[in-house]
Amino acid sequence: MQRTEDTPPRPPAVSVPGRPCSAAAALQLVGEKWSLLVVRELLFGVRRFDALARNTGAPRDRLTARLRSLEEAGIISRRAYQERPARYEYHLTEAGQDLAPVLFALFSWGDKWLFDEPPAVLDHRGPDGREHRMPLGHPPVCPTCEEPVSMQDVVPRRTGGDPG
Repeated sequence: MQRTEDTPPRPPAVSVPGRPCSAAAALQLVGEKWSLLVVRELLFGVRRFDALARNTGAPRDRLTARLRSLEEAGIISRRAYQERPARYEYHLTEAGQDLAPVLFALFSWGDKWLFDEPPAVLDHRGPDGREHRMPLGHPPVCPTCEEPVSMQDVVPRRTGGDPG
């Protein structure tokens, strides 16, 4: 990619053993389970440590380490929302937001190959004012109303109807 002044910073290049491969380099940065689950939660608008820990199931020490490594890699940014004690919210950078299609592909694959019924869905309020349910792997277009959908427009829910 041609770099310009307007091009956002990108994560640092990593070297991997074996065949040179962009997928291997990407997995070096985000391939650990908790990393992608953090990205998932940030895509769904979860920003604070306690909620990230609860929704990912990650042990607190491991979550802390992943948040640091994702920040160092330029995948997330951290913003203070309280000074004493210091508390932070986490946000995806442009590089982190670009991981959304990867997660949606994993949702779709998991729904197809691992479950008889998807364990979670997204609710999207369509232009008709009604909630439209769609599989996690479906955005960016709602299959009911055919309107473009962004992650800010949806609410994840367990298929049993409980909030996700």
